Amino acid sequence: MSFMTMLTKKFSLPEKADALPGRSEAIRPAEPHFVNGRPLEGPYPDGLKSVLVGMGCFWGAERLFWQLPGVYVTAVGYAGGHTPNPTYHETCTGRTGHTEAVLVVYDPEEVSLADIFKVFWENHDPTQGMRQGNDTGTQYRSAIYAGSDEDLALAEQSKTAYQEALKAGGVMSTITTEIRKLDDFYFAEDYHQQYLAKNPAGYCGIGGTGVACPVGLGQGS
Repeated sequence: MSFMTMLTKKFSLPEKADALPGRSEAIRPAEPHFVNGRPLEGPYPDGLKSVLVGMGCFWGAERLFWQLPGVYVTAVGYAGGHTPNPTYHETCTGRTGHTEAVLVVYDPEEVSLADIFKVFWENHDPTQGMRQGNDTGTQYRSAIYAGSDEDLALAEQSKTAYQEALKAGGVMSTITTEIRKLDDFYFAEDYHQQYLAKNPAGYCGIGGTGVACPVGLGQGS
């Protein structure tokens, strides 16, 4: 395979027929959340909701959300692609179609989805396409995967509001964030979970545009 062909694959999503086959056995978290001790897998307590976000490397992104009051538990994994039960190394080839994602399970009585989206927009650059800073490839694309039509509408509304805020702040680039209905989420390997709590000096590629997200993006939780 030529270098240019490899480069093209790195920055374009594969068709389902061309994706890696994956496997039937899922990666299952072997340990509870390293910070709060709660189980990473559901079922979660009644009344809680969840959303998936992709902001580049999931190590730094996950830490933002486990620190957010009202968030019950977080986990990292792979979403938005074709390959069933992918591994980290498979995802990094660009041939699974997945992006690195953070599962955020939250109590809507304590934190709103709009507040979660504010953290999302302000802490990465959603205009960079298949990259985030120096991290390049389809697995680093910006994404929101929402669980209901109502949450999906709020995500789109927040995107529009933040695009306007970027323009007002002098950033003319267009948001490339993928927004769609929540599909399958595959847990990442244990060593990725809460990585920066286990490795405080570890790599964190999180960095925003410097433009604040408008408060009051709409009602919803």
